[in-house]
Amino acid sequence: MVFKRLLGSLGVGGPKVDTVLHPGAVLPGAILTGQVELKGGEADFDIDQVSLELLARVEVEHDGGESEGTVAFDRFTVGGGFRLAAGEQRSVPFGLTVPWETPITELYGQPLGIVLGVRTELAVSGAKDKGDLDQLMVRPLPAQEAVLEALGQLGFGFRSADLEYGRIGGTGQRLPFYQEIELTPGPQYAHAMRELEVTFLANPGGMEVVLEADKPGGFFSAGHDAINRHVVSHDGVPHRDWKEVVDAWLRQLIATHGHHTVPAPYEHGAPYASHGHDGHHSHGSHGAHDGHHGGHQRSGPSTGTVVAAGAAGLAVGVAGGLVAAEVVDEVGDFMEGDEE
Repeated sequence: MVFKRLLGSLGVGGPKVDTVLHPGAVLPGAILTGQVELKGGEADFDIDQVSLELLARVEVEHDGGESEGTVAFDRFTVGGGFRLAAGEQRSVPFGLTVPWETPITELYGQPLGIVLGVRTELAVSGAKDKGDLDQLMVRPLPAQEAVLEALGQLGFGFRSADLEYGRIGGTGQRLPFYQEIELTPGPQYAHAMRELEVTFLANPGGMEVVLEADKPGGFFSAGHDAINRHVVSHDGVPHRDWKEVVDAWLRQLIATHGHHTVPAPYEHGAPYASHGHDGHHSHGSHGAHDGHHGGHQRSGPSTGTVVAAGAAGLAVGVAGGLVAAEVVDEVGDFMEGDEE
């Protein structure tokens, strides 16, 4: 998806910019490649800097409820320091490392409703202007896919996905937001939870998996959330029985009651470790308060979404094209809203 735009602050006759991402989804922590295509205007311009910014559409909780906002979560300088002659065409190739915690936007080729973008900015002759805004697609790491595959084999179904602005206490989270993938429980777990939320926090050595179950209440107790955290390595993913590992995590989560522990720091190279506690995610820019984030206005797909569990694992199926249409609308709103 390419958006051509005349740099407005430079006036009529200014340079044009197209940013072209190489096709296909990128992995978290991998190199995103492409080129910024520049076309000179009616006069010569000094291109001081060519920058790329990664953006995400996130849910923001506040006293008045919940709203959506756009967050820039990384920025790269990919060129600059040259004169672009009138009418000259110049290509600026780039390769930038996507942050390890970058949310996944698709699973088995199907969109999850997460909207990410790459925005181009030019600093030209002392003025700055936002140019291209392109959709960024991210596919799961092998360890992420293995966990989701195991959940699918255990009967869990995809419900929705969104990005929450804030931090999860006790983790090594680096970005100012985190992704929640919401699942309906498999039959053997349905008595113990109404919903399961999965968050991945990846880094170069491995990944934290945060599981949060919405547990129903009993005759003499109210419903509550149970959370535990597990650390896995990127190494040896194909040689592990993930269905057995994830089932053990879920049984530990179900057995969790009022005990609260602070998770241990990440240990690089650990095959996997687990830490259980009842607790809540910290929301807000400084984790100012704790509390459950129920009642979200979801940005992810819901209507028309089904999950095919079994040999294919947690595969998202689209009924009648509803999810794809929602994602296209979201991307359009994201791009239009950013340019206003």
